[in-house]
Parts: sequence; C-alpha cells; structure tokens
Amino acid sequence: MSSRIAILCSGQAGQHAGMFNLAREDARVVQLLQSWPLEELCGHPLEQILADDKLLFANPIAQPLVVAAILANWEAIKTLIPKPVVVAGYSIGELASWAVAGALNAEEAIRLASMRAKFLQACITADQPQVMLAISLSQTLTQMTEIQPLLQSHGFYVGIDVAEDAVIAGGLLKQADALEAALSNAGGKVTRLPIEIASHTPWMQAAVQPFEQAVEASNIQPPLFPVLAGISGARLHDKTAAAANLSRQLAEPIRWQALMDGLDEAGVTMVIELGPGTALARMLKARHPHIQCRSIEEFRSLAGLKKWVEQYAD
Repeated sequence: MSSRIAILCSGQAGQHAGMFNLAREDARVVQLLQSWPLEELCGHPLEQILADDKLLFANPIAQPLVVAAILANWEAIKTLIPKPVVVAGYSIGELASWAVAGALNAEEAIRLASMRAKFLQACITADQPQVMLAISLSQTLTQMTEIQPLLQSHGFYVGIDVAEDAVIAGGLLKQADALEAALSNAGGKVTRLPIEIASHTPWMQAAVQPFEQAVEASNIQPPLFPVLAGISGARLHDKTAAAANLSRQLAEPIRWQALMDGLDEAGVTMVIELGPGTALARMLKARHPHIQCRSIEEFRSLAGLKKWVEQYAD
C-alpha cells in the first residue's frame, strides 16, 4: 500500500542559528528567501537575527521567522515527496500549514505572522509580562485535573494539551515563581519556555477579532489538501474555516493530542516535520509509534531526506 504522507509545521521555541541551512542547499530557495519580506518585517538582517538569541526568541521576530523557516523547508522538499494527504501546525505553525497547503503564498503568510505577533503583543502590558510553562506530571501528581486548581489560583490557563502527562500553560510572569513552587511541591516538573506571551489562553482574547479580520482580508484560497485545526483536530477543507480557526486558537487551547489522533485516523503512514526543532516528531512517535515520523532537522542533506522518503514510500 502506498504511503500517506502528512506534513507538520513546528511552533516557536525551537529556533536556532542553523534553522535555514538545509533549505539553503536549494539555490531556488536562497533566491526566495531574498525576495520574501522577512528582514523588512523583523527590522534586522536575517544573519544578525540568527546570530543573536535575544532576537531569535523575541516574539515580534520569532513568529514571521518561524513561518519563513517552515516555508523555506517546504519549498526545498515539496518536489522530493509525494503529495501530502493532510497538513497540521503547532501554534504559529498552524498559520504556516495553510501556506504549505497552497491556500496562502509565502509572502502573505509571513506578513500575517508579523501581524499576528503584533496583535498578541498588544495584549501584554508593560507592568504585566507573560510567560509559558511546560508542565509534566510525576508519580505523585498523576492526573491533569489535579493541576487545574493550582493553575487557576495563580491566573494560569492550559494553552496546549500536549500529552496525557504534559501541558503548556500560560499566565503572568509575576505569578510564575509561586506556581512553579506549588507544582514542584505537588510532584510536578516545570520548565519555562522562551516565549513571551501567554498564547492560546484567555489572556490573548483581545487579539482574536483583529486577526480574524486580517485573515479574512487576505487572499487566502481553498487548500489543496486538508488542514487540521489546532483547537479540535478537525479536517478543514475550505478557506472560510481558516479565519475562524486561526483566530480562535490565539485564545483557546490547542488540542494537540486530538490532532495527532486525527493524523492516525486519516491513515497517515509517514510524517515530515518542517522545523525548526524536532518536538512534534518526538511527540507523534511517542503517541503513534507505528507512523514513520522524522523532522527535517534530523537529516544532514536533502538527498538524505529523499532517500528516507523513497525507502518508506511504497
């Protein structure tokens, strides 16, 4: 039976200096990168951004940067693989996934990413910086329902439902120390993420309407293959669903477990994560180990990726 390939588009937190290296093997992609409005929107030359962690992870830069990296990688590999049957994205990666599906051109997707970042940034006040925390359970803290009262009492909300024993939560930075202590005392493990906004939580509600309007005003087209919705895992087939889903996910939790199950239900047998990072590939391997899944960043060359695809494509 022929393989059914899916594409995963990474979110923030995996940025690194070499995130464009593999795509730059393709001379055509190098030219595309020069034509895209990335440096215009970020306010810095790309090489300067890649050499400076502070710039790499600054939200107004990180969001268009991640989308550009995803789309550069997609341009580099799309002729090397069979047509995907579905595409999905994690957080900002969901916006990129619509471009991978052919519903947006790269320039417009990068511009929308920059607008998205600005709308989210406007939800933060100078005296109330925000943060996102990765929270894992332990032998003593065994149910996600046990952490909900702790989150709520500190003004935090679940932003991404990652796994049976892990979530990403967002809230105010000033409450993070106390929440971390409470979770640690209860047996949980907490890691602060290099993300400056409480994405996918009610703290971002003011960004929903303006971003919905921005997507509606874009030249978005019907996708060439289905896009999975982050907030539900549902398969979306038309452009009218894009604005509502891409905007709602700013202030509603991402149901990543449901989305991974959606890939399995769609009969997907191979998955390629476009990066930056390898987190999505690792999560999918853990939940559905029968699916062949790798991140583009696991390969040293485009030829190596092509060889892997050909090995499992039939």
